[in-house]
Amino acid sequence: MTKHARKKFIKKERSEQSAKQLTKAILNGNRKALFKAITLIESNAQHHQERAQEMLQPLLAYAGRSIRIGITGVPGAGKSTFIEAFGKLLCDQGYRVAVLAVDPSSTVNGGSILGDKTRMEELAKHENAFIRPSPSSGTLGGVHKKTRETIIACEAAGFDLIIIETVGIGQSESVVRGMVDFFLMLVLTGAGDELQGMKKGVLELVDAIAVNKADGDNLKLAIKTRREYAQILHLLRPATIGWETKAVTCSSLTGDGIESIWSMIQNFTDLGKTSSVFYDRRNAQVSEWLHAMIKDRLELSFYQHEKVGEIRNSIEADVIQGKLTVTKATDQLFRAYQDNKK
Repeated sequence: MTKHARKKFIKKERSEQSAKQLTKAILNGNRKALFKAITLIESNAQHHQERAQEMLQPLLAYAGRSIRIGITGVPGAGKSTFIEAFGKLLCDQGYRVAVLAVDPSSTVNGGSILGDKTRMEELAKHENAFIRPSPSSGTLGGVHKKTRETIIACEAAGFDLIIIETVGIGQSESVVRGMVDFFLMLVLTGAGDELQGMKKGVLELVDAIAVNKADGDNLKLAIKTRREYAQILHLLRPATIGWETKAVTCSSLTGDGIESIWSMIQNFTDLGKTSSVFYDRRNAQVSEWLHAMIKDRLELSFYQHEKVGEIRNSIEADVIQGKLTVTKATDQLFRAYQDNKK
């Protein structure tokens, strides 16, 4: 017998973990299982989605016990360096911290969120930290569904704090506000021009503004900028009932102000739970999520409908040419959709 003849190549099929096995492993804090679970959640494959839902259902009983913190900021404000300093402080105190990056704009430009884990290199090495990008993946309702379900999995795995970083701009703020308890905005010094271009609506979404990089020669200007923001915030409606939106300074480089921000978040959470505002917001967010998912499913069903697809282009052309009103065009499309459904 030749050497080659003696060789037997046996194909080893790796059986996928069942939903029950994944659920059990996640509840035991197994990180590999959590990564696999999130991959299932983010997959668009039907069989992956079915496994994800089978896994998530029993995890619901163990979710909701964390503090969910949203962090946004203008480009260059130092979100990643702040999260690393903030996350390390919490991890060193024994808290388990999960960091998720949300980028609704990735559907347009592909995003660059995979760099977050590299930028937070020190935090990523900490045994109490878990960092995972969470893109919208170009699906309808992607951010609402995938990120929220990822939060559930992380909470069931025992993480005490879930930090959600906005990577995209514009729609990111409102999307993340709808899934967190406390929302922090990082800004830079020299608020004058920045405030002119900043939408009032964005400032009304946040629970605190932190002027970052308040160190060295920049410290005095940071204090001045904080005062400017405090004056503006005093005139606006707070994002959370019973809470006055704060303006503070901090430095991710020196660590100054980082612990004070954590104390502020703890105070915010305690006040909210005492007054039930905290729980009311959580309930409202779940309700909004349900309705958003229904709308997304209906929209997807409508545009994928065969009869609608057949007549949509011609009806759209008639509207553009002024032959048909938008209302009548909509009626015709829905009639085609509903008649077929009957």
